[in-house]
Amino acid sequence: MKTIGVLFGMENSFPGALVQRINALNVAGIRAEFVETGAIRLDKPPAYAVIVDRISHDVPFYRAFLKHAALYGTAIINNPFWCSADDKFFNYTLAARLGVAVPPTVMLPHKQLPQGTTDKSMRNLEFPLDWERVFAYVGEHGFLKPIDGGGWRDVHEVRSREDFFRAYDASRDLCMVYQKAVHYTEYFRCFVAGSKHVRVTVYDPRRPFTERYVQTPPHCGTRLLQRMQRDALKLCNALGYQMNTVEFAVENGAPYAIDFMNPAPDADLHSIGEANFEWLVEQMADLAIAQARRAPQARELRWSRFLGADVAPARRPARTRQARSAKSSATD
Repeated sequence: MKTIGVLFGMENSFPGALVQRINALNVAGIRAEFVETGAIRLDKPPAYAVIVDRISHDVPFYRAFLKHAALYGTAIINNPFWCSADDKFFNYTLAARLGVAVPPTVMLPHKQLPQGTTDKSMRNLEFPLDWERVFAYVGEHGFLKPIDGGGWRDVHEVRSREDFFRAYDASRDLCMVYQKAVHYTEYFRCFVAGSKHVRVTVYDPRRPFTERYVQTPPHCGTRLLQRMQRDALKLCNALGYQMNTVEFAVENGAPYAIDFMNPAPDADLHSIGEANFEWLVEQMADLAIAQARRAPQARELRWSRFLGADVAPARRPARTRQARSAKSSATD
């Protein structure tokens, strides 16, 4: 018997519904349950063929447990090694390299020294920063947000340099990114399950958290819909995420990827709505069962496995004939 485990925290609706759906399908040799674990022995394989992870981003013990399980062949949704290394700025860089539209974005040094460091720790850092270059690239209307984290914590919309520096001064020792605001006319959040399935939903980030999913089908052109589906899959497949949400802000018909670092996305029935909830439970149940059938898996866990095939190395600018001639002369 192969067991699918669901690892979760405070959420109530999705974990139970997923376990019930998998067991109701009555697939021979496969069952689902909530994960139960205590102290972890390094020489003992885990009891699960698959673990659907909903909480390890908040609990280091769980994250280490999942990495241990992955080494023994357990399929983890989502990959805990990649989640450990992920950050928003890397994601934006990756998106740009993949040809997915993202707004101009810069990463900023910590406003306050990180704990355990001194001024001498920052001797490689430009000082003072060239703020004129930052504002020339991003502009004065943008969003200042932590390089990791979620739930809109420590996110500030700024509309002037005064707003920016007020928010930056309040960022403590967080590493922040500053991103140009998209003046969007439409906003969407895409659920991604596995490597092929995308559900596009209308989303309004200006509403209270529990009211952001608009419970009507998206009314947009086929070309825009297909581009968002294609870009969402391109991002998630490159990142190795099998459960994620990707947010797009549409300005002048172009969808800009705003947020896609959601390896444990909101899946609560009362916030995402019944139709979205049913779709997500069904897709994740099918995915977990398919993974269990193939388990155990000796997966390639090197980073090159995730990025090497999807992102070609940046080419250096070609040297001019004059530069080549000068080098040739210098070596004669």
